[in-house]
Amino acid sequence: MWVALAVAVGYLVLSVVSVTGAVRILTRDPTAAELRRAADAEVARRWRAWPAGRIFPERLTYLPGTEEVEYATRAGIAPETDCAGSVDAATATVLQRHGCRAVLRATYADQLEGVVVTVGVVVFPDQQAAYQARQEIPGSPTALRAAAFPGTVAARFDDAARQSGTAERGGPYLVLTTAGQSDGRPATAVAGKQRPDDLFGLVPQLGHTIAQTLSTRALPDCTSADWQC
Repeated sequence: MWVALAVAVGYLVLSVVSVTGAVRILTRDPTAAELRRAADAEVARRWRAWPAGRIFPERLTYLPGTEEVEYATRAGIAPETDCAGSVDAATATVLQRHGCRAVLRATYADQLEGVVVTVGVVVFPDQQAAYQARQEIPGSPTALRAAAFPGTVAARFDDAARQSGTAERGGPYLVLTTAGQSDGRPATAVAGKQRPDDLFGLVPQLGHTIAQTLSTRALPDCTSADWQC
């Protein structure tokens, strides 16, 4: 009887300790490492969770080589998100090798409507995959396919008109750009000809803005209704 009583008391003490430990774990504040992991997971979900207009705002600011800010206006957002169909064949091979999930594209026109820029957000499983893909893909005008939109200033922008391009990684995303002139003149027609140095100056700026917006982490705030800790 005494042995049975001792065993019962032992189980009771063990149960109390286990419950106390569980309560402490469930009610404690998250650690800094847990907050960082949660922030990284939130960034990785943005391409699905955010509306298209938040990823590609209607207007983006840029500096045209002066101190005066100008605005690039969105001509449209492409409905296709296929990795292979949104980039050239060589780039598609690299993206697929590193686990590309989707490519989101939108096209912008500069304030004077003389230059159009297609921006592509390539989605990867994690930052390491995006980093490795960036190492293999240079900033090339032909890496990303142009997205034209009938009835807009970007109506004539096709793959043959691509003259400038960039690549920038932001978190688990690789942001590619390709740009040309809104009249649709082929790149071969202007090859070797002198052009203004700042003609495509907005191209890396638009890519950087979108990459930075998508990849900037927002650490969870347990006092905010937007987060559940």
